[in-house]
Amino acid sequence: MIDFIGSYCGSPPTAATWALRWNGDVFLIAVLVLGAMGMVRLNVPRRRAGLIAVGVLAIAFLSPLCALSVALFSARTLHHLLLIGVAAPLLAIAVPTRSTPPPAIAFALATVLLWVWHLPAAYDAALANKALYWVMQASLLGSAWAYWLAVRRADPPVALALIGAGAAQMGFLGAILTFAARPLYASHLSTTVPFGIGPLADQQLAGLAMWVLGLVPYAVVGATILRTSWRWRLAI
Repeated sequence: MIDFIGSYCGSPPTAATWALRWNGDVFLIAVLVLGAMGMVRLNVPRRRAGLIAVGVLAIAFLSPLCALSVALFSARTLHHLLLIGVAAPLLAIAVPTRSTPPPAIAFALATVLLWVWHLPAAYDAALANKALYWVMQASLLGSAWAYWLAVRRADPPVALALIGAGAAQMGFLGAILTFAARPLYASHLSTTVPFGIGPLADQQLAGLAMWVLGLVPYAVVGATILRTSWRWRLAI
């Protein structure tokens, strides 16, 4: 069993209490407010994307989802999907950098970190330690931001290749979680019971979420790239 004393989001809630478990971390609230204030100074498209990204981060870390993700691995998966599939691409629009890693490196970094943090030992350790928890969150968000920046700046063929590779690795990880014969994470062996779901079923639900919800951002961005490229070709 995992000791949740050091968990950032606290002890696992029950089905009756999770909706009341809002996070009142003053430091994090201040960081998000300052981030929102910085976004207000941007031009309209970047401002809109940045403010939505800050809102998504607030949902991930301040709403009851934070506590729920301690109890349910499926909720933790949703939490991570919000970071890498919603907040990160929006931040790539709002806060572009002058230089980005080569596309292959950006993809490899984002993929390796996503898979490393889903190794049972790494995942369980991060859930039980606040410092490691934030290393996990920052590395997932930062590497996903670099990946979406690479997609945004690449020529259409390269961008579509990155989208396809990103969707494939997400789907493969989801398949492993869905078809695993036993629960993989000690953190959730007993925390799912108050919700009327076993740890294996919760893990399978997380895998399905990666297949369905996790692939949506790739499909949307891929379709946007194809549409933009097609319009450009028609204009030639």
